[in-house]
Amino acid sequence: MTTHDREGSLSGLTEREAKEFHSIFIASFIGFTVIAIIAHFLVWQWRPWIPGPHGYVTGFLDNAHIGVKMLTSRIG
Repeated sequence: MTTHDREGSLSGLTEREAKEFHSIFIASFIGFTVIAIIAHFLVWQWRPWIPGPHGYVTGFLDNAHIGVKMLTSRIG
């Protein structure tokens, strides 16, 4: 490969290399975006960003220590 092949490119890549890099970049970007959307959805299910009229409702995990105390008192 001569320097003449890379002469017109700002990145120094050939057209074939640029297309390959572009396809990998797009696939990675789409994968990252899908993972981010799933993560945001799961966080929204756990605790919505905009509270309701009564504020944030106490969730199951917020009172988990009460359940553990009840369980250990019955076992011990």
